[in-house]
Amino acid sequence: MSKIPGRPEEVFREFVKDYQSILGSDLLSIMLYGSGARGEYIPHKSDINFLVLLRENGMNNLPNAFETVSRWHKRSVNTPLFLTKEYIQSSCDVFPIEFLNLKAHYKVIYGEDFLHNLVIEKKFVRLQCERELKGKLLQLRQQLLETLGDKKAIERLIVRSAPTFIAIFRAMLFLYNIDIPRRSTDVLHLIAQRTGVNQSVFHDIVKIKEGSKKLSAGEAIPFMQEYIEQIKKLSAVIDAM
Repeated sequence: MSKIPGRPEEVFREFVKDYQSILGSDLLSIMLYGSGARGEYIPHKSDINFLVLLRENGMNNLPNAFETVSRWHKRSVNTPLFLTKEYIQSSCDVFPIEFLNLKAHYKVIYGEDFLHNLVIEKKFVRLQCERELKGKLLQLRQQLLETLGDKKAIERLIVRSAPTFIAIFRAMLFLYNIDIPRRSTDVLHLIAQRTGVNQSVFHDIVKIKEGSKKLSAGEAIPFMQEYIEQIKKLSAVIDAM
């Protein structure tokens, strides 16, 4: 059970069986999302993410999943995102970026395809994009100071922050009526084309996140300053939309 899967598909059957056993008829659907659904899963680096759609009554049975959740962590499977239809339908105005990213690339491995007809309105996406970019810009500046200029701490900050910004960039493509590509590098290419930001900075961020690029001690602070500058530019872009 503890073997890290080479592909997300290797765990589908057993994962579904486990949650059918726990949730029974309250289990409506299980969907793969995140890097596994986009074809960007990297064994020993990526996590496998599932959305588990339940009837409302099923939420009361979640304590029965304690041991199962812990066991699947050993195979790089994150704690599932347990949601009901009602919660999703009533929350698209509050978390439009999150649900847009879910809907953009997912794979149903059990049950119904609830996300297919989910409607996400652009006005809510634009508002959250502005709020997230401006808020994360403030956080990046503060967190850079907290690294005390340490190269490894800066690299960890880049790795932590990258997924959030890439999710925002996918949402911005949606606002531009551009189909959202699967690969993060393609998302960054399209955003750079559309907004004029420095594409090479964001490609390096992806490489740092994937572990294929390291910054030297002399590069770390200037790189982080340029990263912050590009986020500042994107904040101005979304503010003008």
